[in-house]
Amino acid sequence: MYSSTTQFRVKYSETDQMGYVYYGNYAQYYEIGRAELFRNIGISYCQLEDDGFFMPVSEMYIKYKRPAKYDNLLTIKTTIKQIKGVRIYFYYELFNEDDKLLNYGETTMYFVSKKTMKPAKPPEWFVKELSKYIEFEEDEKNKNYGL
Repeated sequence: MYSSTTQFRVKYSETDQMGYVYYGNYAQYYEIGRAELFRNIGISYCQLEDDGFFMPVSEMYIKYKRPAKYDNLLTIKTTIKQIKGVRIYFYYELFNEDDKLLNYGETTMYFVSKKTMKPAKPPEWFVKELSKYIEFEEDEKNKNYGL
């Protein structure tokens, strides 16, 4: 497993009438965590897309514990749990500035060829770079890379 942390501040536009972060914004916070995790190890989504790949989210789960509020400084810890076949599994923990856990969640993403819009093995350079941090697993069940 590989983890990274990123901090950001809650903007007023991200809150609801109660002053709490609107629940739908947490998906964007998780995206910030993923993008920064990749950036920290020298990988960018732009590079993946330039090489002909997309990474759509196929599953997402969030367990809310406490609300985030306007102007809170948040820390998101993002972990790559597993890479199996065409799928990559992430785990997230979101903390406020008092180091209280606000929520945790998971996403499953998969690699898609831009040409065919079908699941595809990740590019070789991506596998090589991430292999420094996490072990890739073959997906025996989905050898044809279908979902």
